[in-house]
Amino acid sequence: MKLKLRSTGLSLGLCFGFILGWAKLTDYDTIHQMLRLEDSYVFLLMGSGIVTAFLGVRVLRASKLRSVLEGKQIQWAIQAPRREHVIGSAIFGTGWALAGTCPGPLAAQLGRGQFMALFTVTGLFVGVWLAEKVRDRARARSTAPIQSLGPCELPNLGPPTA
Repeated sequence: MKLKLRSTGLSLGLCFGFILGWAKLTDYDTIHQMLRLEDSYVFLLMGSGIVTAFLGVRVLRASKLRSVLEGKQIQWAIQAPRREHVIGSAIFGTGWALAGTCPGPLAAQLGRGQFMALFTVTGLFVGVWLAEKVRDRARARSTAPIQSLGPCELPNLGPPTA
């Protein structure tokens, strides 16, 4: 089963990388023009992909079909956006604007010989490492015993007294 999963993943990844290159999504200028709102090509491409996926997964779930590889029923849980989603999105968008690419096209860029992508790959790994450090620090803080800071006096924020 693992070989089947890995072979399928590799095949889909190669197809996806080819499509990204063919659609010029590995080209810095294409992304730069999109981010500067000079060309709607990438927005239209992403929008059509989102609509197709939105409708497709709902049809699959409603028809109670099972996944091809694992045979599990297709389902998911809906979550409300949380603070970390907003922060992560802002960081992702900043990286996308600076590098002119996102993680999807990186392997395709390297495969095409666009070795400037090595800088983005390095940034990606540094970002993952930093995120893990921040997460570990937050976990340590949340499990640490609360220490008493002694009596606390709140400032008077009301109208001045005579």
